[in-house]
Amino acid sequence: MGAPYLMGRRGWTKIKRRDTSEAIVGAITGTLTRPQLLVLGRHDTDGRLRTVGRTTTLRPEQARQVAEHLAPANPGHPWEGVQFAASWGSRDVLDVTLVRPGAVAEISADRAVDRGGVWRHPVRFKRLRVGMSPGDVPGCGEADPSRARRP
Repeated sequence: MGAPYLMGRRGWTKIKRRDTSEAIVGAITGTLTRPQLLVLGRHDTDGRLRTVGRTTTLRPEQARQVAEHLAPANPGHPWEGVQFAASWGSRDVLDVTLVRPGAVAEISADRAVDRGGVWRHPVRFKRLRVGMSPGDVPGCGEADPSRARRP
């Protein structure tokens, strides 16, 4: 632990920590029958659904599982008119379809979290949590959304 960093030399080991948590599916890319990736949200302290990240591309079996639980968004979706960046720091915009925010996804995320509880890197979709409701999902805005739980 006391060894200095030496540029261009291998001596340190980088350990990436991932945590499993939940988020609400609020939008997708692709179609309702074949989603490609999920745009995820969590409720803030005022009850508004805030974007906290997106998944990597879904595998075909994951896309089929998710598609069974998607429904088109009703008018007044909290993300109407919002544009989503294709990647962190990018000016490219994702072409998304808003969905009814009722499906809860279990995800695996690394520890890189921005202020406001937004994951800096795409998260990995693990499965749908069909026994959970959006109210069971941790709130956003905590310093570490992967470990925070709402009372």
